[in-house]
Amino acid sequence: MKRIGVLTSGGDAPGMNAAVRAVVRTAVANEIEVFGVHKGYRGLIDGGIERMDARSVSGIIHHGGTILRTARCPAFMEPPGRALAAEQLSRRGIEGLVVIGGDGSYRGAHALAQEHNIACVGLPGTIDNDIGGTEYTIGFDTALNTAVQAIDRLRDTAASHGRIFFVELMGRHSGYIAMYSGLAGGAEEMLVPERPTDINALIAELRSERERGKTSMIVVVAEGDDAGSAYTIAQKVAAASEFKDTRVAVIGHLQRGGVPSAFDRVLAARMGVAGVEALLRGTSDVMVAFENNGIQTRPIADAWETQNNFDPDLFRVARLLRV
Repeated sequence: MKRIGVLTSGGDAPGMNAAVRAVVRTAVANEIEVFGVHKGYRGLIDGGIERMDARSVSGIIHHGGTILRTARCPAFMEPPGRALAAEQLSRRGIEGLVVIGGDGSYRGAHALAQEHNIACVGLPGTIDNDIGGTEYTIGFDTALNTAVQAIDRLRDTAASHGRIFFVELMGRHSGYIAMYSGLAGGAEEMLVPERPTDINALIAELRSERERGKTSMIVVVAEGDDAGSAYTIAQKVAAASEFKDTRVAVIGHLQRGGVPSAFDRVLAARMGVAGVEALLRGTSDVMVAFENNGIQTRPIADAWETQNNFDPDLFRVARLLRV
């Protein structure tokens, strides 16, 4: 293999730049030409591809976002779009592709490998930590710390006014950020997609906390909770109880940006190196995974055929510690 490409796809995540840097410099160290694809699969179809070298990725390891940029690309979801992408790669003699992204990005890489025999390796880049087959994804740790800092700040103002704050965090299908940040931030309740929310039970818990002497509380809500958004849940609680003085804080895309943590930088570095080395071994249609503090490769389909769920015992731990 003489030429490879690298792209970032889907939602951006802190540490993506560190992963791009690792891919480019590992390729250069192995005397492989490397090309950066701009704007994800859209750039692959449109030919937004340029040669990169070691200097192309200088000074990016500490920046959030992605220098290659990212974009949604409905056209790539269809066979004709993937055929155009494969043609762009073939025209430049690019034999392998490292795709940094989430579940949808992996599915695109899998289809490209299956339909056009392009060697593809996926690196898990998403703040949600919801990719099956890997314990951690690039960006999760940074987003988690951003969320915890927000909870810490909101607790100060909640305590000053004696209010309940409903804090909405990202997580349409996964409650990892909400669960971990709630536990780390000492939240009274964590509402996540993995467990149905009972508004009456929530009110009962808040009353119990108030009876124990708490004058302010934090309820963390994952955006994908079955009871609705943080605003909806706060309204339901206010309508059915005495808890009228509530506030809602939606942290939103703040969780996606910012300086990547040391953990995310190291994870991205290890995964980027492993991704290129997998291509050099002739491996394709695989993902790089973090398991038991080591880096492994697994079939890329594990990303959607298995699930990465947090330990439900964390609910017990949180309940024990909030007394």
